[in-house]
Amino acid sequence: MNHWLLKSEPGTFSIADLAACPRKTTSWQGVRNFQARNMLRDAVKKGDSAFFYHSSCVVPGIAGIVTISREAYADATAFDPTDAHYDARSTPKDPRWYAVDVKLTATFDRVITLDQLREHASTALSDLMILRRGNRLSVTPVAKKEWDFILALA
Repeated sequence: MNHWLLKSEPGTFSIADLAACPRKTTSWQGVRNFQARNMLRDAVKKGDSAFFYHSSCVVPGIAGIVTISREAYADATAFDPTDAHYDARSTPKDPRWYAVDVKLTATFDRVITLDQLREHASTALSDLMILRRGNRLSVTPVAKKEWDFILALA
């Protein structure tokens, strides 16, 4: 089993929105970065766990945990000209973009803030990609030792 960090802007889709979904499950769609797409398509597997990270907000941080409940499939938002994530070069026969399904596993009592994570950037979380300067990927791997350390912070 692998571990991941999935970023979402809470103004667009928050962990509370996921909790309100039927079966607390939804499609993780709209990823439009090739490196993040490749991870979704090739590396993220059913049963993997991921931190649900709120980004681009007043207090960015990890809000909870999701489990991957369905492996990569074509992201239908790319085929819909009325959707903000539409891509005319993506077709159902030759998709450019992929989604996975996620199921809410846990909501943390408090967000583990980016500032709290940064406090450990030179020690236990020195390799955590979200803490690297300029990292804007919405899908990043999390090593088991980092995963366990962050869970202890929760």
